[in-house]
Amino acid sequence: MTAQPPAHSPRPAQPAPLRASDDEREAVVEQLRDAAAEGRIDLEELDARLEQALTSRTRAELDAVTADLPSPSPADSLPPLVVKGGMTGATRGPGRWEVPGRVIAHGGVGGVTLDFSRVESRLAEVVVEAHGDTSGVTIVIPDGWTADVSGMDPGTGGLKDETTSARLPRTPLIRLTGSGGMGGVVIRHPNRRERRKLESNPS
Repeated sequence: MTAQPPAHSPRPAQPAPLRASDDEREAVVEQLRDAAAEGRIDLEELDARLEQALTSRTRAELDAVTADLPSPSPADSLPPLVVKGGMTGATRGPGRWEVPGRVIAHGGVGGVTLDFSRVESRLAEVVVEAHGDTSGVTIVIPDGWTADVSGMDPGTGGLKDETTSARLPRTPLIRLTGSGGMGGVVIRHPNRRERRKLESNPS
């Protein structure tokens, strides 16, 4: 009786390569520009890699563009920032400051102001947990940034949303949570006085 050769099990199908998104391509473009600014690649190589990044269709192709470059340190890995108004009040901004993925503000008796007007952030979303307490919390965001206030409890002090819905590409969404308390919470864009300061001193 002739022995039959062992049957070979079919090879499992290889998963299809994942497609790259516009946001992922843009993130690689920013990483390349940072690498050029740091002197890791020259301008000629920057141009070649930018073209390769913008025409990449899969994540594997994108990964190859930056394989020899250090990974960027994401701001969302930073610990939450806690700002407490206490008795005398507290302000973060309007200068440039590093924004983590989560900011917690307690208005206390003195109140809190969070001013993002001079901030440049690559985060897709920043969660701001605001508690108005007695004197409230004011949040100022640049034009082009938008806010989602659906997760906010207005409390007795209320919630005032004076932002627009016109969001610019590659700007964070401020996701507002927490409670208005007695003092309330206000989120808005810069007012006229603040705009004049920004225009006279943009740095």
